[in-house]
Amino acid sequence: MNKKISVLAESVGKVIVGKDDTVIKLISALLCEGHVLLEDVPGVGKTQLITALSRSIGGKFNRIQLTPDVMPSDIAGFTMLDSKQGDFVYRDGAVMCNFLLADEINRASPKVQSALLEAMEERQISLDGVTHALPKPFLVLATQNPVETYGTFHLPEAQMDRFFMKLSMGYPTEEEEIKILERTEYHNPIKNIDAPAMSVEDVIAMQEEVRKVRVTDQVKNYIVKLVTSTRNDRNTVLGISPRGSIALYKAAKAFAYIYEREYVTPDDVKNVAVSVLAHRIILSPQGKTAFETNERYIEHILAVNNVPSMSEK
Repeated sequence: MNKKISVLAESVGKVIVGKDDTVIKLISALLCEGHVLLEDVPGVGKTQLITALSRSIGGKFNRIQLTPDVMPSDIAGFTMLDSKQGDFVYRDGAVMCNFLLADEINRASPKVQSALLEAMEERQISLDGVTHALPKPFLVLATQNPVETYGTFHLPEAQMDRFFMKLSMGYPTEEEEIKILERTEYHNPIKNIDAPAMSVEDVIAMQEEVRKVRVTDQVKNYIVKLVTSTRNDRNTVLGISPRGSIALYKAAKAFAYIYEREYVTPDDVKNVAVSVLAHRIILSPQGKTAFETNERYIEHILAVNNVPSMSEK
């Protein structure tokens, strides 16, 4: 594993017990400037994971607890009259940071979700005819609880598609939960991170290095084949768009970089496919009966498509 990435993962590991695969995928999304949706039941450490990552990188971190009464101006900021200057000035909203934790995003109203959408997609906000660029890197890390429906607003498919990955932590094992109890006995585990493991500049430099990772024509064809097989399939109502294939392409390059390879292998594609693609489809009634979940459907797509040989040219 890349030495810098290993140090970053170890720093996050001071707070989060186990869940190494989730941590690595979260870091790969960071390297691709991709936003992440963490969907899981309450209390498994979603917020702790995101906070640990931001603390491990010396950037600006903002958190907003989304509720139905949060306003778009809380996200994007607002302009106000400064009596001393005699002019209107911009006041920062929550998005003016490197890492934005949008806690319980499905509790935000559609107006707030749409305000967040521009920031996620364009990495800028527009107010009163003036465009304000967001800092680099900028990453939205959102959480939602799938078991709650009261007081929530379903994320539309268009916004779900804007998330680079959707991750789930799951319950810890018995051994891991014992370690969690021991870590929380005297203080919040976040305090275990006493200094950043890397700087924002390090992240930007690594993002540039990820772009240089090579992808052969065979692997490109494999990615496109996986994506197109979800279209015109009677098991789906909505297949994966080109945005999904671009995300899979980028995520595979990040995974190869993390494990110190200058080229992408089909295994890199398979390792990230479920996290990158599953939230971008809608199963038909027949698909729900056959596979139950989107994740199992993507696993099926991986199983039925032949893996290309890397020796081919």
